[in-house]
Amino acid sequence: MPASSSSAKKPQAKKKSTKGRSIAVPTATLPRPRRLRLPAYKPFRFKRVKHPRRLPSAWQLSRKTIDLLWQHRGLFVGLIVVYGLLNLLLVSGFSSSASVSSLKHQLSQGNKGGQLGLNFSVFFNLLTTSSSSSTNSGSGAYQLFLGLVISLATIWMLRQAIAGESIRFRNAFYKGMYPMIPFILVLLVVLLQTVPFLIGGGLYDLVVTNGIAIHFAEQLLWGLLFAVLSFVSIYMLCSSLFALYIATLPDMTPIKALKSARQLVRYRRLSVFRKLLYLPVALLVVASIIMIPAIAYLAPAAPWILFGLAVSALVVAHAYMYTLYRELLL
Repeated sequence: MPASSSSAKKPQAKKKSTKGRSIAVPTATLPRPRRLRLPAYKPFRFKRVKHPRRLPSAWQLSRKTIDLLWQHRGLFVGLIVVYGLLNLLLVSGFSSSASVSSLKHQLSQGNKGGQLGLNFSVFFNLLTTSSSSSTNSGSGAYQLFLGLVISLATIWMLRQAIAGESIRFRNAFYKGMYPMIPFILVLLVVLLQTVPFLIGGGLYDLVVTNGIAIHFAEQLLWGLLFAVLSFVSIYMLCSSLFALYIATLPDMTPIKALKSARQLVRYRRLSVFRKLLYLPVALLVVASIIMIPAIAYLAPAAPWILFGLAVSALVVAHAYMYTLYRELLL
């Protein structure tokens, strides 16, 4: 083959000068210029992302919670009894300050709702008086400390029960108390996150009761401000509440617990909020179903029945929340 034909097939070289020297660079190896295609700017664009796993319904979570408590009913009933006795000794005492008969006599004047409406009024009056009496007295510190101890013991029992480990009642207080400091620190963060809600509620009550906002438009604006501040608190609490359970794990710091909780509820805050809202509503409905007949037919024992329900509510609430936390982990 002639030399001229072979040389024509080779790619031509481009000479590049560097300080007086010429370097032949093949044109095939030269990089081509690239252009980055930017997406079109769209302000206020919200992208809905679905989580790969759907959470169980609130009713299914309730069934799982009841099954868990029933399987270990001896331990949890014992925990409720200990909590109730310590409350009687350190907080409320053995004498009930509320009298259902006197409340019925006071509230019956001007009552137009019949006997059922009167019983509901007595029930809500008992709720408000029991909560205000515990917060106004000097025994509030004892009640807070007892709530922390029983909460940690309940969480330890729930973790051991779900793991299938053998549980000894005394170990709930011996081994379950070690993460108290991280638990308290996360609880302080949770309380701080309720500040926007409290500020919004206080401002709305102030402007409405003192006649600052008279017209409907003014009340609507203050109501919108209250709704925005409430949304801020709810958005943060949907994750921080689960940090209380993460903080009880070994070698867990409060910051790591809060970050892990945010990852758990990512893309699922609305679903988690609905299930969290279900808990107080369900507890109130169950308490109403039990207390209304008790007020009607067992008036002397009604305050003690309410006390037992209030003591049991802490353990039941932790069981429901821990069940939801375990479902978020899956």
